[in-house]
Amino acid sequence: MTNRARKPYIAGNWKMNLDRARSLDLIKTVKGRLGDGGDREVGFFVPAIYLADVTAVAQGSPLGVGGQNIYFEANGAFTGELAPRMLREVGADRVLVGHSERRHVFREPDDWMGRKVRAALDADLLPIYCVGETLDERKGGKTDRVVKRQLETGFEKVRPDDAHRVTVAYEPVWAIGTGETATTEQAAQAHRTIRKWLVQRLGEAPAHLIRILYGGSVKPDNAKELMAVEDVDGLLVGGASLQADTFLPIIEYDR
Repeated sequence: MTNRARKPYIAGNWKMNLDRARSLDLIKTVKGRLGDGGDREVGFFVPAIYLADVTAVAQGSPLGVGGQNIYFEANGAFTGELAPRMLREVGADRVLVGHSERRHVFREPDDWMGRKVRAALDADLLPIYCVGETLDERKGGKTDRVVKRQLETGFEKVRPDDAHRVTVAYEPVWAIGTGETATTEQAAQAHRTIRKWLVQRLGEAPAHLIRILYGGSVKPDNAKELMAVEDVDGLLVGGASLQADTFLPIIEYDR
C-alpha cells in the first residue's frame, strides 16, 4: 500500500505563537482556500486559550482544530492541565500527544503517553502521537530503538479497532525549529520502521489505516519532496504554519 492510499493530512502546530486577531485571520484565509476537503485533511493545533474562538470561525469548513496537549484524568487537582472533555466542550476534535517539546522541555514521562492516547480516544478526540529521536540518539545509532520504545508506550492501550482514529507523527528532535530537515532516505527509513512496528502490533489491515506524518522544519520548498516519500502520509508543520503565505503552499504541495 502506498501513501496515496491514505488521505494526505497536513497539520499546523502553532505552539505558543500568534495572538487572537492573527489567529482568526489565518483561519479565515485557510478556510477560504480549502474547498470541500475531499482530497486532503487539514488541521491546526492552537493555544488552548484561543480554541473556542478558532473553532467558531472554522465552522462550516472541513478544517480540523485541536489542542496541543491534554492530561489523562477527567477531573481533579491538576492545576494548569486540561481534561480531554474540556477540549471537546470548546469545539476541538483532535489533540497532539507526546510532542518532543512536551517530552524534553516539560519532562513528560513515557508512561503518561499511553494513558493520554487512550483518554483522547475515549473522549472522541483524534490524537496525533509524536515520536522521534534527539541528535545524540541518531548519532549513536539509536533511532529505531527510541522510536520503537515510544511507540510501545503510546500504543499500550490502543486496540486494532481504534487504528483508523490514530495518527503518528515522526519528528526527529534535531530537525524541529533548527532549519535542518531529515533527508528523504532518513525520513523513509523511520517511516518504514514505524509502519512495520504498527503491523506487528495491530495487524496488517489496521496498521495500514494509520497515517504517519513527517515533522521537522517543513517548508514550502521541501513539502513536495517529503510527500513523495513512501509511507509519508502528511506533514506536521511548525513555524511555517503561522502565516498563510507559507502554510498554503504546503497544503497545496501538489498543485
